[in-house]
Amino acid sequence: MNQSVIIDVLTIFPEFFDAVFDFGIIRRAKLAGIVEINVHDIREYAMDKHRMVDDRPFGGGDGMVLKPEPIFAAIENLVGMSDRDAYPQGTRVVLLSPQGKPFQQADAVGFSEEANHIVLICGRYEGVDERVNDALVTDEISIGDYVLSGGEPAAIVVVDSIVRLLPEALGSETSAVNDSFSNGLLDCPHYTRPAEFRGMKVPEVLLNGNHAQIEKWRFKKALEKTEAVRPDLITNENGER
Repeated sequence: MNQSVIIDVLTIFPEFFDAVFDFGIIRRAKLAGIVEINVHDIREYAMDKHRMVDDRPFGGGDGMVLKPEPIFAAIENLVGMSDRDAYPQGTRVVLLSPQGKPFQQADAVGFSEEANHIVLICGRYEGVDERVNDALVTDEISIGDYVLSGGEPAAIVVVDSIVRLLPEALGSETSAVNDSFSNGLLDCPHYTRPAEFRGMKVPEVLLNGNHAQIEKWRFKKALEKTEAVRPDLITNENGER
């Protein structure tokens, strides 16, 4: 994908993102024109003079629910329509919520390769009116089995994981390929100078210049790390996890 990817973030707390996308890889990608990131205040799309974006849930219960009207208006403004079946090719509208599908490296790869316009809806309070999910959302995503105060931290995680995979964002074609989870395993251990520090030595195999041996060692260590820390990632001979 050669064109710049546009990422729009919808939130009721736009100040949460002040300067957060102005560092490291994301900053370089923005300056290089690889990605454009915009943060939008959902309150700007509210229908009343008080800019109300939430209300009590039908049926009773604790908390508040984000109203559908401002979010529909925002999507209509950003995407040009409020029917996910008619979105332009490459458009993904993502709801960030604890009820979503667990976000994995394969999902980040898919977004980076297939999407040219990503809209992230940051949930808040007890959630978002389900009609938003029914009509607008192409992907409902969770970054883990825990509850946050809102989708803003999750949006940062998702943006970072996608942007670093965009062509030329990292400056090296192999950097992302060798990341943890890219081959189903955790990453191998890494070392740098000095070769010995406080009696702890860098493994000799990494110093001998034999790249075939180094790759074999790295795979072995990645497998050992995965078996020790994330055995659920290991697939057995029957294809079961």
